[in-house]
Amino acid sequence: MTTWPAEVIEKIAATDDLHIAPYHPDGKTTGTLTWIWSVVDRRLFVRAWNGTRSRWYRSAIAQRAGRITAAGAP
Repeated sequence: MTTWPAEVIEKIAATDDLHIAPYHPDGKTTGTLTWIWSVVDRRLFVRAWNGTRSRWYRSAIAQRAGRITAAGAP
């Protein structure tokens, strides 16, 4: 788990802007960034609309890696 600075978490909460893209099977390229529902309570939590059946969620959990863009920052 990554610890994000409080000011970044606050900016994500204020803009409601968080996208996630797990890697493709090659481990080098990412898929299309998907807008993700985020919850902030001094920490950042993300939730999948379709729950644990979501493709991006399953990939992210399996790989424990991917690309995140948030609040306009890559």
